[in-house]
Amino acid sequence: MKRAIWAANQLWRKPYIFGGGHKSFTDRGYDCSGTVSYALGAAGLLKSPISSSEFRNFGERGRGKWITIYARHGHTYAIIAGLRLDTTPYITAHDRWAPGWQATERVPAGGFEARHPVGL
Repeated sequence: MKRAIWAANQLWRKPYIFGGGHKSFTDRGYDCSGTVSYALGAAGLLKSPISSSEFRNFGERGRGKWITIYARHGHTYAIIAGLRLDTTPYITAHDRWAPGWQATERVPAGGFEARHPVGL
């Protein structure tokens, strides 16, 4: 848990880049699945980055105790220890898109599937 949170904290100055973080955990910017992959990779829960579609089959179904990944075709975000790690602010189209912690809640509507790492 601590390593996932630490890793997510490292992303706050990185820009949103479509496809960022897909080839490697280390990139100059990240998209949604690259952001979640980075945090989970740092925690030892992924060996390489995966896409939003691949997150739909990650781990086990349902919400986890400490980490829940919400995935659908085209977008992924995570709740880690009660905090939302996302690239979209989910308030208005004028807010900044960037990887990092988001202050608002996001209702997982519109086809999101809840998944969690085994044991977490």
